[in-house]
Amino acid sequence: MAARLLGKSKTLAHHQHLHKKLTFFSGSVLDHTSSRFSQPFVRPHPNNSPTPSFSRYESTKAAEAQLELQQHLTEDDHEQVIDFPGGEVAFTSEMRFISESPQKRVPCYRVLDDNGEPMKYSNYVQVSKEMAVKMYSDMVTLQTMDSIFYEVQRQGRISFYLTSMGEEAVNIASAAALTSDDLVLPQYREPGVLLWRGFTLQQFAHQCFGNTNDFGKGRQMPIHYGSNKHNYLTVSSPIATQLPQAVGAAYSLKMDGKKACAVTFCGDGGTSEGDFHAGMNFAAVMEAPVIFICRNNGWAISTPVEEQFRSDGIVVKGQAYGIWSIRVDGNDALAVYSAVHTAREIAIREQRPVLIEALSYRVGHHSTSDDSTKYRPIDEIEYWKMERNPVNRFKRWVERNGWWSDKDELELRSSVRKQLMHAIQEAEKAQKPPLEDLFNDVYDQLPSNLEEQERLLRKTIEKHPKEYPSDVPL
Repeated sequence: MAARLLGKSKTLAHHQHLHKKLTFFSGSVLDHTSSRFSQPFVRPHPNNSPTPSFSRYESTKAAEAQLELQQHLTEDDHEQVIDFPGGEVAFTSEMRFISESPQKRVPCYRVLDDNGEPMKYSNYVQVSKEMAVKMYSDMVTLQTMDSIFYEVQRQGRISFYLTSMGEEAVNIASAAALTSDDLVLPQYREPGVLLWRGFTLQQFAHQCFGNTNDFGKGRQMPIHYGSNKHNYLTVSSPIATQLPQAVGAAYSLKMDGKKACAVTFCGDGGTSEGDFHAGMNFAAVMEAPVIFICRNNGWAISTPVEEQFRSDGIVVKGQAYGIWSIRVDGNDALAVYSAVHTAREIAIREQRPVLIEALSYRVGHHSTSDDSTKYRPIDEIEYWKMERNPVNRFKRWVERNGWWSDKDELELRSSVRKQLMHAIQEAEKAQKPPLEDLFNDVYDQLPSNLEEQERLLRKTIEKHPKEYPSDVPL
């Protein structure tokens, strides 16, 4: 009986996702908070009534089936409860283990099918012509930038690069759904968010070449972007460290009464890090207005998701921590935009965290240090690159609306390519930061140990000059 009810709950949620409305799975079976998006579950005292009553969740009717399941599990001993810290818990005479996963996987919210046609009965946040054209233009720009910078690295002109190929919709659509006041703590595959916010192609080039115009003064690897102006914290190489940091930033916004949230990104591999779990629990307990966006792209470098976890992806992890969650088609720009836009409303109005799992296959290699054809079939990569391309899908929708033409396409791609080639030439000619920049900007007065390190480095360069780049001022 319980299994059938659980199946009914998931099926109802499935129809809500694909046919009725954008649905978030609530953080627990019974939600005790009252707000515009959720009404409180009201449990009467056993002496007053043998039948529990409840108010419907305004955001999803799936909760009704969840409550039906909960009622069944306790109907034999509904009057026997333990008033344990954290809330009353009902007793049951039946020994029952919770299974490791439901029979049906959590459905994936989408708006556009693979041909760019809106799904029947789809419900999504409307996008204006101006917004849609900018979204598509930035997706093309990101795609072109990745292609050219990847080749520049292969030519030995920069040391490293990492693309967002196949994940352009997650980048641009999520950025479009936010405001400039929202604080972004990226992983390393979200340059599109920074592009959307106004970071120029020239600034991207300066960072990758590590010259004096780079905000990081050449101290970071290429693609480790950051900009105070654009509320985009600098990329950090260690995996998942940004997640608990984002919660702290979100809590700060909450304490200051700001109408903004923190947004942080990670990959499917990042969910195996302790920081992911610490961050999720921290956010739930502190009720921080933070959005966790996990790009489940199928591979954590060479580790496939089936070797990464046994759960139904990432979306179910949110419920375990008491966080509203949703699974989204990450190759559908309109679905990503709608989910992030709605999640932002929930995070700010309700002061609660939200988890979004975006399914978006990584078409490119993990980085220029990786050859993904060694661990996955080439035809699989080509299928996702051609048949499930998020840029092409969104283009078809924009074209059907009469907002884009072949002429616009040619002009955009030509213009972006010219801008990039010029930016690369300028960045390559710019002077490198001086050696002393390796040691400054941390302490007001350089401590003795760093002074000693700088002295030894200069002595080593003087002894082996050919082993160090000649274009770095000493």
